[in-house]
Amino acid sequence: MKRSIKLLASAGLIALASSSAFAAADDKLRAAAEQAQPAVIESLHDMVLIESGSSDVEGLKKMADYTEARLKALGAKTERRKTAKGAGADMVIGAFEGTGSKKLMLIAHMDTVYEHGILDTQPYKVDGNRIYGPGIADDKGGIAVILHSLKILNDVGWRDYAKLTVSFNPDEEVGSIGSGEIISELADQHDVVLSCEPTVAPPVAKNESLLLGASGTATGTIDVKGKASHAGAAPQLGRNALLELAHQLLQTQDVAKSIPGTQLNWTTAKAGTVRNQIPDHASAGADIRLTIPDGLQKLQAALDEKVKNRLIPDTEVSVTVTAGRPPFVADDRGRALARQGQAIYAELDRKLDIAEMTGGATDAGYAARSGKAVVVESFGLAGWGYHARDEYIDTNSIVPRLYLMTRLLMELGNAK
Repeated sequence: MKRSIKLLASAGLIALASSSAFAAADDKLRAAAEQAQPAVIESLHDMVLIESGSSDVEGLKKMADYTEARLKALGAKTERRKTAKGAGADMVIGAFEGTGSKKLMLIAHMDTVYEHGILDTQPYKVDGNRIYGPGIADDKGGIAVILHSLKILNDVGWRDYAKLTVSFNPDEEVGSIGSGEIISELADQHDVVLSCEPTVAPPVAKNESLLLGASGTATGTIDVKGKASHAGAAPQLGRNALLELAHQLLQTQDVAKSIPGTQLNWTTAKAGTVRNQIPDHASAGADIRLTIPDGLQKLQAALDEKVKNRLIPDTEVSVTVTAGRPPFVADDRGRALARQGQAIYAELDRKLDIAEMTGGATDAGYAARSGKAVVVESFGLAGWGYHARDEYIDTNSIVPRLYLMTRLLMELGNAK
């Protein structure tokens, strides 16, 4: 703990990571967070009613219009930057100029995993302390935390930063294929990046948390070429690509178990077009997760070796591993910053856990790739059910999450 605090202080990011460990709550900030809760819920309602799946260009444009207008209202200079790949939707980047010395960045994403029309079967609804809606936790809750935290700080005239940048991207759920490099480039210009993916709500998790690690992603592909022939009259003249693919899937399914820090699961497959023909082509795709820098190279080598063993003679087998989002593993500075967040939560008599790793991937991987900025994940609202039916946020998390974000930004800005 002492070593982490010294590292963070020496970088000029905080005066002392435990400075608020026994501090009383900032009553004005807490009151402001409480007063903001109805407006947060209204923003969540407005955003959920904008369907914005990763391929829904029109919906993503509406989200970009909405968030850009909100940032402009807070005094930001905004920019729309078109993503290089994917659906071609816009990123929204807001920049604030302050009077301090620190460069701070907040990130969240506008896209969801849901197809257009999802609101017909999964409408916005309130049930006690839970508010349901597609994308409400992942990640429209994160956008709401950013917008309303900045509103609170704006209202008290806080400008103790050199630069504060907000980035909302439209393609996180498909790997940030068009925005990842931009996020990485922006992050390298800042001292601290706070990423606003959701945290798991109790009782699914014991407590809310901040996240220090997330898997990187990659895709794997096996391609098999065989020989077609009549399935009834002359099957022996063919070379069945489907059978060879099945053989390869079985013999490679556990290959990642011998490479710590990697995970591989075959998830898609395709072979043949008609019933009465021996298929001459088959392919399969894999979801790959990584927490080590050289995991891709090790997996590629292991897979290449495995597929040399063939079941069907005279078939051709190739395997390809393609990199996606980089892994996120926070350094000692990030750990100290998360502990600072724990101390802030303690001011409200609430417990905040530190989560070490998740199998899900986040844009924190791009933000932390070079190691220049201090990066911590999961400053969004608490919820559950993301990427599934009945996604929700817990309204009990709104006030503490606003308090955490505002208090932490102020502490970061005050650090010498």
